[in-house]
Amino acid sequence: MEVAKYLSVIFASMIKFFGGPLTGLALKITWIETAICSVIGMMITVALITFFGDYIQRFFTRVFQKGEPKKKKKFTRSNKLAVRVRRKFGLLGISFLTPILFSPIGGAILALAFRYHKRDIIINMLVSACVWGVIQCLFLYYAKDILF
Repeated sequence: MEVAKYLSVIFASMIKFFGGPLTGLALKITWIETAICSVIGMMITVALITFFGDYIQRFFTRVFQKGEPKKKKKFTRSNKLAVRVRRKFGLLGISFLTPILFSPIGGAILALAFRYHKRDIIINMLVSACVWGVIQCLFLYYAKDILF
């Protein structure tokens, strides 16, 4: 059933963008269908986090921080990378690196944390997902004989 294949690619892309093209290749659907499903999966995650991120954050804060004192924030390697990308490239850099480095969840959270406008986040992430979806699918589908 084709719908199940498409949903598998969408769900894989919702968590890790590169998972969509890999799933599409494994399920033997065309590269264009895989790219479209990958973009849809990433954008579902980005839209959910962008528009419902405040509610999600409040829920997890309420559930996981009961009775625990607030811990000091640490600068980790990934935090430093995110700040460096934001300072040099802004939302365009975050959006560009989301499919390959941050994942849809991480990129959307990062863009929200830096207080970018929701409309700008959606537009930039959509463009980035389309570009990277085509690039990754074409690469995998035409290099599959070499790689696998």
